[in-house]
Amino acid sequence: MIIVLKQGASQSDIDGISEKLQNLGLKVHVSQGEERTIIGAIGDERILRETPLEAHPAVEKILPILKPFKLASRDFRADDSLISVGDQVIGGPKVAVMAGPCAVESREGLLTVARAVKKAGAGFLRGGAFKPRSSPYSFQGLGEEGLKYLAEAREETGLRVVTELMDPRDAELVNRYADLIQIGARNMSNFTLLKEVGKLRKPVLLKRGLSATVKELLMSAEYILSEGNHDVILCERGIRTFETDTRNTLDLSAVPLIKGMSHLPVVIDPSHGVGRADLVPAMCLAAIAAGADGLLVEVHPNPQEAVSDGPQSLRIEDFRELFPRLRSLAEVVGRAL
Repeated sequence: MIIVLKQGASQSDIDGISEKLQNLGLKVHVSQGEERTIIGAIGDERILRETPLEAHPAVEKILPILKPFKLASRDFRADDSLISVGDQVIGGPKVAVMAGPCAVESREGLLTVARAVKKAGAGFLRGGAFKPRSSPYSFQGLGEEGLKYLAEAREETGLRVVTELMDPRDAELVNRYADLIQIGARNMSNFTLLKEVGKLRKPVLLKRGLSATVKELLMSAEYILSEGNHDVILCERGIRTFETDTRNTLDLSAVPLIKGMSHLPVVIDPSHGVGRADLVPAMCLAAIAAGADGLLVEVHPNPQEAVSDGPQSLRIEDFRELFPRLRSLAEVVGRAL
């Protein structure tokens, strides 16, 4: 249920109603918009039906949230959520650009990419210190050493760091180094992991599973939101279809679909979406046209020598040449880069 407060409701009213709901055993989530404040009450709705909250002078109305993804839905929050990650904001007029190698391979290589993508105009450095691989014999990442390289690159360039968390046992470690914690496609339904990042109070980038529906993605986001972490960004990274000439099928229709269903920002990962570097620029442009709030692009100084995902990684010079095109298109659709 959501409790819509009257315009001008005081902080004392908000605190009083929230405390009453918590005393009834309900989880409370407050969303303050420009004109109205609404309070989401999650739990046994029979309790609310038996509690005369509508009699409170600050309450305008009480409405049920019919969708199963209650906190992620537009019913709970009509305005778009703006997620602050350090000095960067995701979900506003500026399209966030996150760029870097699939895996952190070396200090020198990472710093080379970080300096280049920063100069081109990116605001985030992406790179995996822990790598989920299909084969147990493939490179699994540098672990904490890789996290330290990412922190050093942030210190030098000012880029915000995006890196993946795979195991709840590493949550505190990754939390110390990351500005934005990525939950990969393989872990979209790892509900124990989702609950853990929900407790960290650190912005989360949640990737859609390769066989997941949009509703299932939103339900996974709900696990994080329900633990009190409202800073969730959704990522479309391609889904599995019968197509064999691309790694996955990038579902760009998911951008307006999600935006109609949810207030959460949406980022597109064209690199994993198609798995081919030659198609990535076109998909970046198409994502901006579709209304994406950000791009997650793999960039490597020598893709042919990359230990993972080389075929889908842009060369530094290709990324540099792409950026002015992205900026021009963003201006056409009323965004900035």
